[in-house]
Amino acid sequence: MRRFSLLLLCKLTLILPLSSTLARAHEVVPTIADLTIAEGNAELSLRINLEAFLAGVDLDTVEDTNEAPQAADYDALRALSEDALAARAVDLLDGWNALPVLSIDGTPMILESLSIVVPEGVDPELPRIAEWLLAADAPEGSSLTVAWPDGGGDLVVRQQGVKEPFTGLVSGGVSSPAIALAGGNAQSGWQAFASYIPVGFDHILPLGLDHILFVLGLFFLSVHLRPLIWQVSAFTLAHTLTLALGALGLVTVPASIVEPLIAASIVYVAIENIFFHKLNTWRPIIVFGFGLLHGLGFASVLGEFGLPEDQFIPALLGFNVGVEVGQITVIAMAFVLIWMAVFGARRARLEGVEDMVAEYPVMFRAVSITGSVLIAIIAAYWVVERTLF
Repeated sequence: MRRFSLLLLCKLTLILPLSSTLARAHEVVPTIADLTIAEGNAELSLRINLEAFLAGVDLDTVEDTNEAPQAADYDALRALSEDALAARAVDLLDGWNALPVLSIDGTPMILESLSIVVPEGVDPELPRIAEWLLAADAPEGSSLTVAWPDGGGDLVVRQQGVKEPFTGLVSGGVSSPAIALAGGNAQSGWQAFASYIPVGFDHILPLGLDHILFVLGLFFLSVHLRPLIWQVSAFTLAHTLTLALGALGLVTVPASIVEPLIAASIVYVAIENIFFHKLNTWRPIIVFGFGLLHGLGFASVLGEFGLPEDQFIPALLGFNVGVEVGQITVIAMAFVLIWMAVFGARRARLEGVEDMVAEYPVMFRAVSITGSVLIAIIAAYWVVERTLF
């Protein structure tokens, strides 16, 4: 019974995420919209996953296109040539104009396609993010509203060409607040800080499978709290540093280098857990080095959203706070699951709290080794996948 409980726990916490290991390849990313209105004309420049929209994937609820009921349709569209996909994109405009996506003082604006650039040579296992330029006649008015279709996922709106531009997140099925055409709707520092916390959190839970496994690897080292605090502190300091440098554009390392190294860092931590059960002198230093790599990974994700120039620091801090809350949540969930699995099966056979506490280090070690082996296997697969493909 004890072995079954431990194995079941590890399967629940590790094997289920493994079923989504290709989320990086098919992960849903937000649509980025740069909006410019001047002299009676409006231009909307989108960075968008056209295949997901054309297939009808519900991007509000799906985090991986492989998990969508329309996964086969998505893959068929992904196999189309760049020109064929671009030709299909205009099919989306009728629905968007009926919504409408853009309106000024309640007057709808009819979008037309000016150009579509679909990148060439993208690995078929990776999202193909197209650049779509739309235009519309802009009536006179004072404020603009952006609506996004239900199921469209997140839309990052960035107003261009004005002072104190609006930058904000519009979810599927929701409309933006009224945006002043002349500018002045820039977020305050606190608003930017608060709005980027969920962005950072989402990158850990549920999207950051590699970061989840790394944090679990830190957790599995020892039953004692002090080693965990040392490791998490070193990791947090390091990834905060490179996240800031990467977001500022001062440090740039290609994802083809960073991503395999992140996976390798997970392998190392997991293997060390198997042979050591307490904090040694070099582990915090190594974790700090690995944290530098993970920070570069966070910076690349943050680059997809963009940071408001006038509130760069608050937004960056908010993102980092979201990451930290996500990491703490992972640790808390792991602790609760282990507590339930270990003591739930043993409570009836143990006489008191003292007996349970005495049993805990031994049983935690069994969970640690089993979990670390599974983490190492998953991460080793990622190393090969990210290096070769």
